[in-house]
Amino acid sequence: MLRIAGPSLSPEGRGVVGLRPSPLRGEGRVRGTAALTPEDIAAIRAMVIYEDAAILALNKPSGLSSQGGRGQHRTLDELLVAFARSNGKRPDLIHRLDRHTSGVILAAKTKPAASFLGKAMMGRKFKKIYLALVASAPDPKDGIIEAPLRRDEQGREAYMRVCDPDHPDAETAVSRYRTVATGQGMALLELRPQTGRMHQLRVHLAHIGRPILGDARYGGALMANGAAVPRLMLHARALEFPHPEGGLKRIEAEPPEDVLAVASAAGIAISGT
Repeated sequence: MLRIAGPSLSPEGRGVVGLRPSPLRGEGRVRGTAALTPEDIAAIRAMVIYEDAAILALNKPSGLSSQGGRGQHRTLDELLVAFARSNGKRPDLIHRLDRHTSGVILAAKTKPAASFLGKAMMGRKFKKIYLALVASAPDPKDGIIEAPLRRDEQGREAYMRVCDPDHPDAETAVSRYRTVATGQGMALLELRPQTGRMHQLRVHLAHIGRPILGDARYGGALMANGAAVPRLMLHARALEFPHPEGGLKRIEAEPPEDVLAVASAAGIAISGT
């Protein structure tokens, strides 16, 4: 296993809001949100992959923002109104996924659960497992990327850049990767971020010369095996965390058809990791 330290490249690219290690508070009560249509309610309920008295887990599709942003018509946070209790309080998102990243995302259904999970997230007790498709396997095939990142604001846009460890805005960022399979002009990677910086996995893979397919912002190829890559090929496969009512919980989100199709065209079959 190789341990890779930065910096070397400074990837350019526009960013959207990334992960936050605490519940997204102040947004659970319904205020001024347009009424959901029957289609909205059906869509959000179809995303549910696990639910109990304390938590709600969904398989977020690519293209749906976790929360509001410029030009966003409907967000996951707004759709959670479909699960609002009689007092109007809807579930609180515990973390975020980038708009074009699909996969498992967690919400708390009660205030105690939100507090418990927020503290667990801050204490780095969550384990996140992602799948990504890149143009070729890294060398070596398994490794750890340690490359500090800094946020670069330009107007209303945010960028993430690899930087020197002694940069005043440097934040520690560590990602583990493992090559799961290789195919024609493609490799499937399992990614385990050890920290939760904005766009961390995307920037780290670009840093080692393996940007994620479809990631135009960080240099990812937009074509693979003669076909267009429909979107960012990054999927949040699984989440492991302490449950508010005790014990550890693992929730998995099956990869969507677009990811499976791009992988299949390269001769890669995605199964459990």
